[in-house]
Order: sequence, then C-alpha cells, then structure tokens
Amino acid sequence: EPKRKAAFGSVGRRIPDRIVHVISQDGESLGNMHRAEALKLMDQHDLKLVLLRENAEPPVYRLMTGQQIHEEQLRRAEKKKASAKPGMVQKELTFSSAIAKNDLETKTKQIAQWIEKKYHVKVTIRQAK
Repeated sequence: EPKRKAAFGSVGRRIPDRIVHVISQDGESLGNMHRAEALKLMDQHDLKLVLLRENAEPPVYRLMTGQQIHEEQLRRAEKKKASAKPGMVQKELTFSSAIAKNDLETKTKQIAQWIEKKYHVKVTIRQAK
C-alpha cells in the first residue's frame, strides 16, 4: 500500500526514525540527534516537532510553535490553491427568454459570484414557446 502524504503539522511523539536531523525554531541546524533528545528539546522549549523532509537521510524535523505551524499550513493552502489550474472549472447556466425578473436577478448574482471565483461561465438562453 503506498504511503499517503501526511498533512503538514506536528508529529507529536510519533517519530519512527531513531536518528533525526533537527532544526531550531529560528531556522538554525541543531544537527543529528536521537529521537529521545529531540523530544526532550521539544518539551523543554514547549514547541512541536514538524516533519519537513522524510526522504532525507536522516529525516529533517523542525521545532515550531503552534502559530508557526498554522501560518505554514495557510501558506501551503494558498500555494496549492493558486497552482490548481490545469482543468479550469466551467459553469453553465441555461434559462428561458421568458424568465421572470426576480429569477433573472438571482441568476445574474450567481454568475457574478462564479466570475469572482475565476470560473468560466457559459450562459445559454432558450427561446420561450
């Protein structure tokens, strides 16, 4: 079964590797250490350990505050949202030429919302019988 990519966040005390590379809260490298030492540092400074690179040898963890973790999660979400454009979303709306005024206003508001969200909007007007 392929390993699922974990969400960015604190790993808590679940560190599978014996030897890890630790980076301080300020971004300084603290070097390689045993996971028990890393956990002791985490407890002493009241910080959380976050896995940065699991494929590195040894895996790289960083000590972060809850606020730093939250900010990084938001930054990654924005980046992912900005890069997700391969399949542009297209919305389609169809209505009759004999549409009531309030229905037309509702649908135009919906179209405006879709345009704000950068969707492509296709409008089809059918001729009333």
